[in-house]
Amino acid sequence: MDAYLQVIVLGIVQGISEFLPISSDGHLVIAEQLLGQAFGKKLAEGKDLVVMLHLGTLAAILVVYLRELWELRNDWRLCALIVMATIPAAVVGLTLEDWFDEVFKSPLAAGFGFLITGALLITGHVMERGQYTEKTLPWPAMLLIGCFQALALLPGVSRSGSTIVGGLLTGMDRVSATRFSFVLAVPVTGGAIALTMKHLIEGDHPALPFGPMLVGIVVSFFVGWLVLQGMIRLVQQRRLPWFAAYCAVIGMVTILLSLTASAPVATATATAMARP
Repeated sequence: MDAYLQVIVLGIVQGISEFLPISSDGHLVIAEQLLGQAFGKKLAEGKDLVVMLHLGTLAAILVVYLRELWELRNDWRLCALIVMATIPAAVVGLTLEDWFDEVFKSPLAAGFGFLITGALLITGHVMERGQYTEKTLPWPAMLLIGCFQALALLPGVSRSGSTIVGGLLTGMDRVSATRFSFVLAVPVTGGAIALTMKHLIEGDHPALPFGPMLVGIVVSFFVGWLVLQGMIRLVQQRRLPWFAAYCAVIGMVTILLSLTASAPVATATATAMARP
């Protein structure tokens, strides 16, 4: 029962934070840590559970943007741009996969990631020009958006926030940048899920409890479906500074708590090493 309670909470956190520009990965890292302390044991180590919960929110994107995704079959230029914008995240994710497994265990890393997200959101809000849509954006600009998406592989750095800001900085209008951000999530999130499932099937990573994981995916889908529709309206209303302030606060709090919690451990370790 404890496993189901934990994963329901994580599914809600994923559904809410995936589509708001506040980093679902960062919130899941913190939520996993707090739940592990509350229940005496974390449900899973590493990023496998975090990635699998994205399956629910990926399904929410497919439902909300079904028409736009279906129309891609007739727009080869936009399909090519999506592939181009996906390449940086794919290269970084595959090259540094083991390193990301370790980073996702660190709330401190998530705290710094939140600060990066806040800075990006303010920058995008200030620098917005609104000259292009995703269909008229120049090719080199799409590669830059892909680099922003690669940065969001770090916990605490929002994928939606980074790609929306990348779109704004390259001249896209708010509506187009938001729409393209969520369409762009389909290949990169789908690829991460497929890679994680491959590792789980081959037994390279510790097995995740199937029942709780399935419940978490379903919860993240329904919550994400509701939040995604609200997020579209918030971006249109130029609310990015709200989320920047939130990320700054939660980032500083997370860093402070992480350093405070690690100080006694570091002191005890140093004392033990100093003993003859």
